[in-house]
Amino acid sequence: MSGISFTGIGSGMPVKDLVDAFVNAEKVPFQQRLNKQGAKLTTNISANGALKSSLSSLATSLEKLKDVENFQLRKASGGDEFIKVSSDKTAQVGSYDIKVNNLAQAHKTMSNTSFVSDAAVGEGTLSFATIEDVRAGNSGFSIEVNDTDTLSDVRDKINSAATNSDVTATIITEDNGQQRLVMASNSTGLDNEVVVTATDGAGLDATNGLANLRSAAVADLSKIEADDPLDPRDPLNNNLQQIKPALDASITIDGVITLTSATNEFENAIDGITLTAQKAHDVDDDISTASVSEDNSMVARELGAFVKAYNEYYDLAKTLGKADGEGASGAMVGDSMLRGVTSKLRNMLSGSFDSNNGNTLSLSQLGVEADQYGKLTLDSDRLKETLDADPTAVQQFFIGTDDKPGFAASMEGLLDNYTKSGGLIESRIDGYKNQLDKLDDDMEVFGRKMEKYEKRLLAQYNAMDLLVANMTATSNSLMGQLNNMPGVVRKTR
Repeated sequence: MSGISFTGIGSGMPVKDLVDAFVNAEKVPFQQRLNKQGAKLTTNISANGALKSSLSSLATSLEKLKDVENFQLRKASGGDEFIKVSSDKTAQVGSYDIKVNNLAQAHKTMSNTSFVSDAAVGEGTLSFATIEDVRAGNSGFSIEVNDTDTLSDVRDKINSAATNSDVTATIITEDNGQQRLVMASNSTGLDNEVVVTATDGAGLDATNGLANLRSAAVADLSKIEADDPLDPRDPLNNNLQQIKPALDASITIDGVITLTSATNEFENAIDGITLTAQKAHDVDDDISTASVSEDNSMVARELGAFVKAYNEYYDLAKTLGKADGEGASGAMVGDSMLRGVTSKLRNMLSGSFDSNNGNTLSLSQLGVEADQYGKLTLDSDRLKETLDADPTAVQQFFIGTDDKPGFAASMEGLLDNYTKSGGLIESRIDGYKNQLDKLDDDMEVFGRKMEKYEKRLLAQYNAMDLLVANMTATSNSLMGQLNNMPGVVRKTR
């Protein structure tokens, strides 16, 4: 027990203190040596982990500069309250006048006849189909109406029909309590106009209430021609009042070409450009303009991110490899791998890569230069000049070809050797971790050895103490006997 001394019973010696002193003489130097080695290994693991993280960030900063889809982009502009404009990289630079004639609209009808809320509407079948269904020969969907079903029941059956994705039914209640059924198409456009037919349970009866919920006085869908939309003024529609006609959106481009769309979106109406109509132009409204221009901002942004990531690596490498005679050296001072990767990066930064038509480009021509301290700077004006002059050459510089990788791909290959799973840095870190594990094992083995050593010393000193105690007892006994013998005079001091 630490802090407590056990005095020998026979000898009076501090046995426990003596044993602790002998054990510590063996243990302390060993522990100090292992702790020092462990601290060094832990520092090495942290330093190499930081190095790997920094190199990984450098590789990540080049990800977008390896993808051809991020070069020679286009920027769409001109969106206003009437149109929204977007584009992809296939769009050609230019501008276009756009007039929105009308927006797409969903078909909505209401029953001409009103119904008592709790009265049955009649028995039979209601069938629903869009113009697109009819032209394609599809039957749409149907519901069966029982002789006890009210208008609310009809509404619910329409909305819950398993195959209904086209129509939503609602009820409007008038001041007098009478109800009308409103049916609206779920999609805009002429082809999504909804046709309703009703068949009475005992044969079609024009006086039956259910017949008042159909689009036609005669259930003859053959009157809808394959190339003609249903005319809302046709007698076929005389049982339902049209609230909103189905409409395709319509726009006119440059005052010449008129286009229509079932939705308000005109995808690739102009190559690479998608126009979305938002509001129809009135007579006095200014015509909208959709413009497309080159957009090289991504290249500038990502190259700036690379410069930033490299400078962060440079600062870290400088700290890790710092040599200081006063004892404040970096954790990787003199490390061959750190020196090697830094040297390779510098060589690649100053190298040239194929650009276009047999020419080459370098980072310096893109405005990237190293200052007097070795850190990178980016001249945005220089980069813009090069991009404006030959964007294809800049793209080729970064991406290259399968046979001749560009700057970004080459840099990725270099960095991957160090940062990948099982790469140079990870292998080194694993080695350090294995050494740490061995130190733990050595400490455990040594601890057991010290326990045995302590027990052996205690046993030896206790045996000696017992021997001294026995000898003392014998001596005392002899002295007592001598003192009791006649004629023996004890000499006192």
